[in-house]
Amino acid sequence: MLSAVAAGLLSLAGGLACAADAGDAEAGRALFLKGSTPACAVCHTLADAGSAGTIGPNLDELKPDAHRVAQAVRNGIGVMPAFEALSDADVQALAKYVSGATGAAQ
Repeated sequence: MLSAVAAGLLSLAGGLACAADAGDAEAGRALFLKGSTPACAVCHTLADAGSAGTIGPNLDELKPDAHRVAQAVRNGIGVMPAFEALSDADVQALAKYVSGATGAAQ
């Protein structure tokens, strides 16, 4: 009986993690498309977001990991400005979205 309850709780926890991951991905996608100024999609190509920007690198080709995306968003890189108005949670959601959408290592 106890093992059945434990299995049920583990299953529920896994389902909640998947729901949270899906929510994070949607939040990250929304930030990429229009949650920052300028929006990432203006400058970058990312197939998952339907963007075809040509100012910054093509993220589908670059496949940056989440750490690299977060660093670029926080500090800027090249002509890309630092996005200081984004919260740490926003930066993490955006970084996780981009790295996941490109198939990069997490």
